[in-house]
Amino acid sequence: MLLLPSLGPFHILHPRYNAATVLALLEEAEPPVLYLASHSEEALREGLWREEDPLLFHLLPWAEAKGIPVVALDEEAHLKGEAEAFREALAQHPLGASHLERMRAFDEALLDFLKTPLTPEALGSETFLGRLREVYEGFAQAFGEGPATGFRARRMAKVAEALPQEGAVVADLLDYLFLAERFPEARPKAHEPTEEERQRALLDRAWQLREEDDWAGLLEGLFGVGSPEALYLAAQVYLAAGEWQEALKLMEEVFRMDFQHPGYLPGYVLARLGQLLDMDGQRERALRAYRGVLALSWAPEEARAIALAGLRSPFQIAS
Repeated sequence: MLLLPSLGPFHILHPRYNAATVLALLEEAEPPVLYLASHSEEALREGLWREEDPLLFHLLPWAEAKGIPVVALDEEAHLKGEAEAFREALAQHPLGASHLERMRAFDEALLDFLKTPLTPEALGSETFLGRLREVYEGFAQAFGEGPATGFRARRMAKVAEALPQEGAVVADLLDYLFLAERFPEARPKAHEPTEEERQRALLDRAWQLREEDDWAGLLEGLFGVGSPEALYLAAQVYLAAGEWQEALKLMEEVFRMDFQHPGYLPGYVLARLGQLLDMDGQRERALRAYRGVLALSWAPEEARAIALAGLRSPFQIAS
């Protein structure tokens, strides 16, 4: 068995443990089945994972291409919502403010873990798990192992009982903590980065474009990758630099490619294309692009918001 943690949207912060790293580890393991410890069959079927676990945008197509069945094991995943309800109840209580402040302190401690550079071997180490356990147990002792934690211990105990000895398991970080203690031999180990991981790290860096980045070097790398996602991100760099005409040329090129994967890309491509067409005075084409976003079976909320705004009025860069 191979057990891997999902870092959710935080994979882009970790060049040595990004989405391509997870795929590379799975490739090496050649699992007969891929188990999702933190999702229910309903969430998998209805796509409810999209906003909370973007890693699956990469895992699910990989498994489908390999003919590997994907099985969601968390039959009580709906209980995760109890944690948010618990916080909402505290927010309404006259004495809840101090408790929420303590919760935020635990949240910050967990974020520190997710922002510290991580590798497969670090995630599998007793040092890392011990520190993570300390944070989680502090939270559970303060607020109880129940609604406040989304009944995590109970849910993962059931998942552990359902797990066979063969296959690969992917679990949210805190769920992974419980399973890693139950199956220590399945924890991830040291891994030599692949070219795909290096390319993914470059794409992830571009998604986080910052003023202090080497934009010219980033563009060179993105053009070297040449995928629809890479060219979309190159267009983003041009737009951020004020060169919207170059951005539009690139987006037109992406539009002529197959840009269906990853699953979050179509919405972003069409939304940004609409904005650039508006800037070029091509209002009718821009409207078609915006409508295309809304016609997708799913698009990121940010892309939908851009499309709705674009339908109301032509996009303009604020002066």
